[in-house]
Amino acid sequence: MSDDSKLIYRIKDLEVSERPRERLQHLGAQSLTKAELLAILLRVGVAGENAVQLGQRLLDTFGGISGLHRAPFEEMCQQHGLGTAKTAQIKAAIELGRRLTLESPDEKHTIHNPEDVVSLVSFEMSTMEQEELWVISLDTRNRVINIQQTYRGSLNSSHMRIGELFRHAIRVNAASIIVVHNHPSGDPNPSPDDVAVTKAILQSGKLLDIEMLDHIIIGMGKFVSLKERGLGFS
Repeated sequence: MSDDSKLIYRIKDLEVSERPRERLQHLGAQSLTKAELLAILLRVGVAGENAVQLGQRLLDTFGGISGLHRAPFEEMCQQHGLGTAKTAQIKAAIELGRRLTLESPDEKHTIHNPEDVVSLVSFEMSTMEQEELWVISLDTRNRVINIQQTYRGSLNSSHMRIGELFRHAIRVNAASIIVVHNHPSGDPNPSPDDVAVTKAILQSGKLLDIEMLDHIIIGMGKFVSLKERGLGFS
């Protein structure tokens, strides 16, 4: 084994033009790849891998940023090149990114299409291990007033209290709502219960004069708009 194989490969071992920190400073964070952003957190690699290569290995192993977010802490710690401190740094950075998507103190998100909804909630919902239903309350210009977790557990129209879904929307004087829930299996195709729940919510909304604009199911990297498929909205 050569001496080179025993070296710790650091960011400063890279050419200056290839160093993630310098590139971030001069070009902005948006110019960096996911592996390069991870490299800034990792700081050093391991024998045979610089920090960028280590970051890419982690992305490949866990299936991207969402996989790192979902991975158990101890499982990440067992990866070659990681430990408690580095795993904590990665988890903290991802959590900050997640919270940023939910914060908008100076501006409101405007919903134009299902993709706008998905970009707002999919980062968190696609990693959940249990099914949850969220209600997005909107004003008359389709701007998000807030997002409320309303129900946890498999959707079943005979067990759900549909009126509870509208409680917060009524309180904030919402003009309309969008219902979103996740499928932990990763497959966003709607079940018969999903369609039945959609019909029940739609009818209740008409009675309360709060329009239900869509029901969106989030899977792993995929989604389904029941409104676009005409399921429950006839």
